[in-house]
Amino acid sequence: MKRSLLLLLLVATGCQRDLSDERLIEMSLEAERQARTAPSAAHAGPPVALSKTGTARFATQVFAAFSSERAFATTAFADRFYREPANDGFEAVVDHVVAELRAAGYGASAALTLEVIETPLNSPAWTPLSARLELVSAQSTRVLHAFSDGADRDRVMLPRNAPSAHVEGRLVTALDAVESGCVLLISGPLRTKVLEAARAQGAVLVLSSDLADFNVDPKPGGERHLDAIGYRHVRHPAELPVAQISPRSAEALRAALTADPETRVRFDCEVAFVERPLRTVVATVVGGAQAEECVALAAHIQEPGACDNASGVGTLLEAACVTARMLEHADISRPARSVSFVFGDEMAQSRIFLDHTKRRCIAGIAVDMTGESAAETGAIALLERAPDPGALRALPPDRHTAWARGDGPTARAEDLVPNGLAVIARCALVDIGLQQADWKTDEHPYEGGSDHAVFLERGIPAVLFWHFTDFAYHTSLDRLDHVDANEMKRMGAALLVTALAIADPRTTDLERYLRSLNRETGVRIESARTAQALDSERDWQTWAKGARLWLRDLCLNEIPTNTTTRSDKL
Repeated sequence: MKRSLLLLLLVATGCQRDLSDERLIEMSLEAERQARTAPSAAHAGPPVALSKTGTARFATQVFAAFSSERAFATTAFADRFYREPANDGFEAVVDHVVAELRAAGYGASAALTLEVIETPLNSPAWTPLSARLELVSAQSTRVLHAFSDGADRDRVMLPRNAPSAHVEGRLVTALDAVESGCVLLISGPLRTKVLEAARAQGAVLVLSSDLADFNVDPKPGGERHLDAIGYRHVRHPAELPVAQISPRSAEALRAALTADPETRVRFDCEVAFVERPLRTVVATVVGGAQAEECVALAAHIQEPGACDNASGVGTLLEAACVTARMLEHADISRPARSVSFVFGDEMAQSRIFLDHTKRRCIAGIAVDMTGESAAETGAIALLERAPDPGALRALPPDRHTAWARGDGPTARAEDLVPNGLAVIARCALVDIGLQQADWKTDEHPYEGGSDHAVFLERGIPAVLFWHFTDFAYHTSLDRLDHVDANEMKRMGAALLVTALAIADPRTTDLERYLRSLNRETGVRIESARTAQALDSERDWQTWAKGARLWLRDLCLNEIPTNTTTRSDKL
């Protein structure tokens, strides 16, 4: 089989580890001139070079072995619970994850380790037990929202940390109208200042129908959002009862108040507070030659949605189990570096892992919202990159998601530490897309908000695999009927092959990554010149130089640069 020019050059130079950036540019450009131009499946971001190297070394086996049924089963189990840090539902899912990992072989040998790390919580674990909100009139009593089980759809009517309550009062819709014993209805968020003012004036309950702009049903004429209850939280300890309601219920309350100024509301709820430690689960495939280094993947258990983030838990658990099964059956060899799968409380889990592990983490992958059905939610698979020049100014094909709420900078210049992690993750998305036609994927600049931010704070390259815009995000509508098991398989395979490619790189992977980086750089430079954005053009050229060196170090089995220091920032 004919070998590529870059591979021949690498062999001829003895795979030199002191290859300069100029030499890498020369070699990769020559290889690019010799390479065929190939489509990048349905990925809307920059194109990549197609090859049997890099992430493609794992794509076929991982995709075939990844069980959408097992991933979905875990998601369905987690969706039964309102999960908050160390509460009853969180604990049930932790127990499930640990049991499944043990069944896959973790904890039974030195090659597959399993840890459950206990750390103190700053506040008691909060579990909602039941709630009922009634509109009371002289003629009748109407139940607007209620739940009596953690699996009920209206469960998020209680914001996290809400207290137990048994109250009834006259309804008002303005803060200045609150008198002793009143119930205040607002359309905005449950901000601390609003709650403090309402309590000071004598309110016994505050209701909110707060939703984000992106929560509107994307289907033509769709009205599903009118029945959505926003998932929120309030500070602990919360002394004033609070509840979230749907826009449709808020409309019903306002209509009743117009008809009768003495309209009343009755609210009953029960919650439990328990002192217990926070548990973080870490399953590790111990590497071979470089076991003291690791790649970490993190999926948070807390938050009650099926997509956010029961699907992430199901996806990552199956990724961990399929890795163990593939190693057992010799479908893949043990990676050079260790791979750790982390489950727990968002952000906290990654800090706990990094504080606890003795290994040097060289890359982090956040696994969040991986199962969205495009048909039901409108969301597609996304790669969120680490801070790069696109986070300073997003130029086509880049654009920020609705989550970022704007087009301004989402990072500072000093946060930009060049690396090639996004190149590898992009190749993984394309390789899995080639396993199954018509899988639409995209990417965008850094926005934060998930575990990748924690790794980046520690100087560790990190990316996020997720979906957006999901109109049901952080609402009562985020339930199992919005989860696509096959989407979990695609995303799970993509993030796992990304991790394996980083944990077990080969010299022959470098050509593909450099060709892919060249293609991305060409897109970035052309876009910057079209926009006459000279600063962006310069920043992308500098970024590409740093990314080339990072990829060189990774593939030639040196310690990747720029993972523990920001001395080479732009």
